[in-house]
Amino acid sequence: MAAQTLRVSLVQGATRWHAPAGNRDYYGSLIAPLAGQTDLVVLPETFTSGFSNEAIHNAEDMDGPTVAWLREQARALDAAITGSVQLRVGEGTASDNVFNRLLFVTPDGEVRHYDKRHLFRYADEHKRYAAGHDKLIVEWKGWRICPLVCYDLRFPVFARNRHAAERGFDYDLVLFVANWPAARAYAWRTLLRARAIENLSYCIGVNRVGTDGNQLPYAGDSAVLDFLGQTMAGLGAQEQVVTVALDPAALAAFREKFPAWMDADTFELL
Repeated sequence: MAAQTLRVSLVQGATRWHAPAGNRDYYGSLIAPLAGQTDLVVLPETFTSGFSNEAIHNAEDMDGPTVAWLREQARALDAAITGSVQLRVGEGTASDNVFNRLLFVTPDGEVRHYDKRHLFRYADEHKRYAAGHDKLIVEWKGWRICPLVCYDLRFPVFARNRHAAERGFDYDLVLFVANWPAARAYAWRTLLRARAIENLSYCIGVNRVGTDGNQLPYAGDSAVLDFLGQTMAGLGAQEQVVTVALDPAALAAFREKFPAWMDADTFELL
């Protein structure tokens, strides 16, 4: 399928603390007006609970209410929807089988997932959750999309957009869902721009706003960057929903004009 203009909606909300049902209602009300107006809806990291190690005790499974809710929203909006939640997989101790899992759900009910690879050691996430391994590339509306989670933003090798003659680029859009505290907002803004420039790709970051149950403030700063690192949309520190159209022709023309990918190093990820 040839790529078409992709309408992406950034949903920058004030996630309620440890309130899955309340957050489903809250985010549902924010995105309802997007029906028929968007192709992809992006929610923040851990949008049903906030970023909490204690939320592990209420982790759902893939047959739980949040996955069902995402399917309902995708169908109602006629758009894909993505965001991360705490998901329990199988039996075992919490640190072995609960993931910070990003879900990518399409209107036909298909669910793809990516388990956060880089767990946030500074907040002991690595002690409570299991780490994922493989990167996910989703094809949607003719676009190749790489969805990642928060702390992954600091690791450019894992996020690297490689090129192969037989398949072209790994992705056209890299996106990060996050709970990135205001204290490190400068790093957030800088690294998003770097990921766009170095990967010759559109880059989107969706962060939350408000103050969480640990009294950490979040400044939002959700953004859409083009392949030059230029800001197409920059959100402030308030609840906000913004839709931006991404142009595949402009991306292809820039990659042709500025073929830095031809000089990239080859490597394997372990």
